[in-house]
Amino acid sequence: MQMDQQDILRVNRSREQARDSYNRLSRWYDMVGGQSEKRYRSEGLRLLDVQPGERVLEIGYGTGHVIVALARRVGGEGRVYGIDISDGMLGVATARVSEAGLEDRVELIRGDAMELPYDEDSLDAVFMSFTLELFDNPGIPVVLGQCLRVLKPGGRMVVVSMSACGTEGTVMKLYKWAHRNIPSLFDCRPIYARKALEDAGFHVVDDELMTMSELPVEVVLAEKTGG
Repeated sequence: MQMDQQDILRVNRSREQARDSYNRLSRWYDMVGGQSEKRYRSEGLRLLDVQPGERVLEIGYGTGHVIVALARRVGGEGRVYGIDISDGMLGVATARVSEAGLEDRVELIRGDAMELPYDEDSLDAVFMSFTLELFDNPGIPVVLGQCLRVLKPGGRMVVVSMSACGTEGTVMKLYKWAHRNIPSLFDCRPIYARKALEDAGFHVVDDELMTMSELPVEVVLAEKTGG
């Protein structure tokens, strides 16, 4: 099967519209989509295999479940950073980190992943789950280029994403219709995550194809090569 990033659906809303949408969803997101995504986030965390003392970034931290898991794994000598476009998500995630007593090793900001405010070669790992597919086609290589820049040589990245790989069944056709016609509720759309990472210059180490209610989900582990 030929995989062409230009064949994937477009995202026809501005970043301001996305921010407003997630601000409204932030208080209810865990009830709407959080539980259905948990299995895939957990598999991504397993592949990323974060170690004590590492410096890790999550892009699109949402309500903060992964941030807390990462903070526990890096320990007191490590550091976890998070960037998300939504003020509402920032508030919910900050409260979750505080409740877990992990404020001393976590730094959360509201910002744009297309302009990551972190130094070159400064991070050991980057995690994204159900976030890369929210960016329009021209934005995907920009975000991944930023990730490549901030990772140390040998640094790892995991992307968990709706996937355009596999056979397109009835459920996928219905989902694509919903994405075109009700983008405020069905904002993700399937992409070729592995190919996007390879095109950005990453070396793919592992790529698992899972299903979520008959929708394909890719869990891809990649690394930054070179010295």
